[in-house]
Amino acid sequence: MPSPPGKQSWDPAHYARHARFVSDLGMAVVSLLKPLPQEWILDLGCGDGVLTKKLAEAGSRVFGCDGSAAQVRAARKLGLDVCVMDGEALGFAARFDAVFSNAALHWMLRPDAVIDGVWRLLKPGGRFVAECGARGCIASIQRALVEVLERRGIDGKAIDPWYFPTVDEYAARLQRRGFKVDFIASIPRPTPLPGDIIDWLNTLAQSYLRAVAEKERAGLLREVRQLLLPILCDASGRWTADYVRLRFAARKSVESNH
Repeated sequence: MPSPPGKQSWDPAHYARHARFVSDLGMAVVSLLKPLPQEWILDLGCGDGVLTKKLAEAGSRVFGCDGSAAQVRAARKLGLDVCVMDGEALGFAARFDAVFSNAALHWMLRPDAVIDGVWRLLKPGGRFVAECGARGCIASIQRALVEVLERRGIDGKAIDPWYFPTVDEYAARLQRRGFKVDFIASIPRPTPLPGDIIDWLNTLAQSYLRAVAEKERAGLLREVRQLLLPILCDASGRWTADYVRLRFAARKSVESNH
């Protein structure tokens, strides 16, 4: 029987082999954050802690949280102070100078709950700096997955595990909660993959794969690969994913006390 759709699990070793580019390419948003020595920073969706460690190395006092217990265990092996927590239900007693997030917000399907939680955690004047998928991110990959599932009578669109907003949509959400948006942009970022597209799918698209029985997944993957071959694979066999990123920096008003 297929697993319940919408479930993504994380294997830190598999992630490190096939998706390390996610944290490697996250340094641009670290630069936007400009972490300062001794300030308190929350890394929301810290994953295996590779970027969290870079924030700590800047001298900041960093705490991380992630929804995956396996990724949190991997981050703790780096000596980091991290915990398992749902990003849509943040519950820290501490107040932070900044909340940072890389490649995590698009996994959280209740964006207003996330933004509200971040607001409550920030000190007045605190910064919310993040990067996630934007509208159009991996559009060709999603289309191929949906098409192949529909061949099997499965509504692939209903499985979509990601929230990829437009600039205007996300800026409006931030402003409704009271944030001042200092910078926000949608950035096309075609991303060379370290291996085959099947490795990417096995690592990051489990929600779709689990809509079919395990014995059917290899066939599904082959069909998706065939659809994407002329779109995302060059003549030398190198795969590039059609990423589009939403990057922003916002501030909580200094007058805010709630």
